[in-house]
Amino acid sequence: MQVTSLGTLQVSRIGLGAMGMSAFYTGAGRDDAESIRTVRRALDLGVTHLDTAEVYGPHVNEELVGRAVKGRRDEVVIATKFGLVSPTGRPGPDSTPAGVRAAIEGSLRRLGTDRVDLYYQHRIDPDVPIEETVGALSELVTAGKVRHIGLSEAAARTIRRAHAVHPVAAVQSEYSLWTRDLEAEVLPTLRALGIGLVPYAPLGHGFLTGGVRTLDGLDGTDWRRTNPRFTGGNLARNLRILDEVCNVADEAGATPAQIALAWLLAQGEGIAPIPGTTRVDRVEENCVADGIRLNTNQITRLNNVPPASGERHAESDMESIDR
Repeated sequence: MQVTSLGTLQVSRIGLGAMGMSAFYTGAGRDDAESIRTVRRALDLGVTHLDTAEVYGPHVNEELVGRAVKGRRDEVVIATKFGLVSPTGRPGPDSTPAGVRAAIEGSLRRLGTDRVDLYYQHRIDPDVPIEETVGALSELVTAGKVRHIGLSEAAARTIRRAHAVHPVAAVQSEYSLWTRDLEAEVLPTLRALGIGLVPYAPLGHGFLTGGVRTLDGLDGTDWRRTNPRFTGGNLARNLRILDEVCNVADEAGATPAQIALAWLLAQGEGIAPIPGTTRVDRVEENCVADGIRLNTNQITRLNNVPPASGERHAESDMESIDR
């Protein structure tokens, strides 16, 4: 597995998002033993970048990751996030300095480690100036509890303010062939400041794998059943995106998921997607994308797929994005 840099932090070009092992997609089918096998297989394949958050579960996903990397901690970059679960009793999000200090202690305990390699503010807190939050994070870096800091779904102006207080290693935002909003302002800002990009949902919540052409078969509690891009006729309209991905996949002798990831990697250095899965075979499939080189014609065709129909999140969730 090749590596890339998020600021000064080196990670494998393909990472692993652990969220779906504990939340949002699992329904009644959660299988911690299989998830742990999946994490360990990823490490065997050279994946060094694992992503979790305190809100996944909440808390149980961090515990799962901690169990999965036990005995192999030094092989992996652990990224987790704070801010959506208040450890201080503050209503709503909590990115106060006191909340940051309390949150890291909980994450370290659940992960079974003495440091977090990449610690993200999960969403920008509208009630706490970013300078205060980043100042508290900087103190955690000085204390050795955090190695690098990050932001998630932040606007370009906020990224610049945060980076002026303490270097930001990475910004995690949704980015894929059907979500390209950040190309207008955020990505150029990251390039200018030397900050890495960690695309979450790089496979469009499973859509770009080709495995979700209808909602039939999805668990009744599956988050996608209420997501705007999968409902109200938008799923059928968005199949035109998938069709072109499949055409390129057939031409390249790859799977649609591999092509979607290879397209992201072709966008330049400092981009490290974190596809999520609970299955060993999917990790193996995703890792192959690291070796796929799309030609100029294929990249152009993928660049020109139509924009996705439907907002990427429900209206209430979109309010916390791009702040």
